[in-house]
Amino acid sequence: MAFDFACPDWEEKLRRGETPIPALPVNKDRATRAVNFFNGLQLPDVPGQPRLAEAAGDWFRDIVRAAFGSEDPETGLPLINEVFALVPKKNSKTTYSAALGLTALLLWDRPNAQMLILGPTQNIAQRCFDQAHDMIKANPKLAAIFHVQEHLKTITRIKTGATLSVKTFEMGVVTGEIPALTIIDELHVIASRSFAERVIAQITGGMVTNPHALLVYITTQSDVPPMGVFKTKLEFARGVRDGKITEGVRMLPVLYEFPERVQVAKDKPWRDPTLWPMVTPNLGLSVNLQILKDQYAARRQEGLEAEIIWASQHLNIQVGMGLHNDRWIGTDYWEDASEPGLTLEELIRRSEVCVAGIDGGGMDDLLGLSVVGRERHTRRWLSWSRAWVHPIALKRRKKMVPVLQDFEKAGELVICQHPTQDVEELVAEVGNLYRAGVLPQKAGVGLDPEGVAAIVDALELDGIPTEMLVPVSQGYRLNGAIKGTERKLYDGSMKHAEQGLMTWCVGNAKTETRGNAVVVTKAVSGSGKIDPLMALFNAVWLMSLNPAAPARIDDFLAQAVMAME
Repeated sequence: MAFDFACPDWEEKLRRGETPIPALPVNKDRATRAVNFFNGLQLPDVPGQPRLAEAAGDWFRDIVRAAFGSEDPETGLPLINEVFALVPKKNSKTTYSAALGLTALLLWDRPNAQMLILGPTQNIAQRCFDQAHDMIKANPKLAAIFHVQEHLKTITRIKTGATLSVKTFEMGVVTGEIPALTIIDELHVIASRSFAERVIAQITGGMVTNPHALLVYITTQSDVPPMGVFKTKLEFARGVRDGKITEGVRMLPVLYEFPERVQVAKDKPWRDPTLWPMVTPNLGLSVNLQILKDQYAARRQEGLEAEIIWASQHLNIQVGMGLHNDRWIGTDYWEDASEPGLTLEELIRRSEVCVAGIDGGGMDDLLGLSVVGRERHTRRWLSWSRAWVHPIALKRRKKMVPVLQDFEKAGELVICQHPTQDVEELVAEVGNLYRAGVLPQKAGVGLDPEGVAAIVDALELDGIPTEMLVPVSQGYRLNGAIKGTERKLYDGSMKHAEQGLMTWCVGNAKTETRGNAVVVTKAVSGSGKIDPLMALFNAVWLMSLNPAAPARIDDFLAQAVMAME
């Protein structure tokens, strides 16, 4: 039968210090055995080597109970085949992962079963293996049950031949048999690998034939905006927890995070240490509140960027946009200025006049297009953007591959399949504006003067009049557009389409002061891509010239209808 894994009272549970999961039907005997196995293990790196019964947090015992004991009352099959646990640093995730792997090895009597713990780096994988090995050495009874091969980072249960291997996450890490158990540590780090989604798809695909297989993600929040498979799994887990995703669900989400309103509020209520116990389930065990306070105070004095990175790792605050001391001020108002559902077609329909900004660089840059329309009657400005990128950029900047692929899936970015695709499609979009009759007769398309000859030629060949194309000076000369955008975002007179691409670009934007001017440039912003944002500034510069609304066919028709009435 289908089971609802939603936990609508998750915030209240966190405030009460309870695990944020719903009540589950479990096989009590199997659940009790699993918890007893887990509790009997010892912490090897703590004086006295206490048993986990006293030294581990109840939150993880709840995960063990659910992961190994949940059962469909009708079929007897496990209810859960995935667990997604989002927990801040220093809450013993790696140690508990090792204990979870040993528990499965002890509990399951599956001959020659293959089990894996995958760490994001060699050091983390080694630490996880060392913890598991030392737990065995701490108990002579376990030493008689398991055979340990240190050079292979593999533990074998002698009775069944089942193995638990600890490996670094790599392309060929899963070969042959699909593991009965896979534990993936720090998914947010692994997600930055270009092959991460393919490897995880291989694991989950193989699980279709084994209803007893279990995949556990134990991860901290990312210190950059979530990307790739981490973003996908996190959003799915939230959807399950909030009851928005229900069909075919076999994932248990265990998310230690603040509600969105606490994370994004401008006054940053998460700074209050009295709220921190909500998201630190090992408080009083591996986490000391006073040490957290001292660390936070030090990071806050180092600046906003250090503070945000610390909060992302120790409080699971999601980084929606990069926050820097030298960030663009418009970052603070960007999210509040979004208009969900705004498309280019809708923008054209609602606008009396539109202008387009274009910005591009070398072959490893993005080509950005931004359209700004002036809305009829309200005279608010509306914006929409798109970008194109060539495969060479993905090869040179592999860390960006997951995030760019996310934008491609959202339809906000195009990864080109042939050399001229970006220019052809950009010209087609501008041509649509021209044929819709919304571009002003002069100065309707603004371009960065550098490296746009091919675009200018293509626009003119498409029939765009030369007088519509104007170069937009960059550097300090763009100061008016940059500050004008800040102001209009702040006072609500400019709205933008809700696009992750632009949120990312805005977060990448850094500034420097040159005389009385504030400059946002690619050089200042480093490796962070901002081309579509620069295209937006170009379009804002044109719209600031207050272009006259062209006479449109639909306007003539509307006037004709009014005259007939």
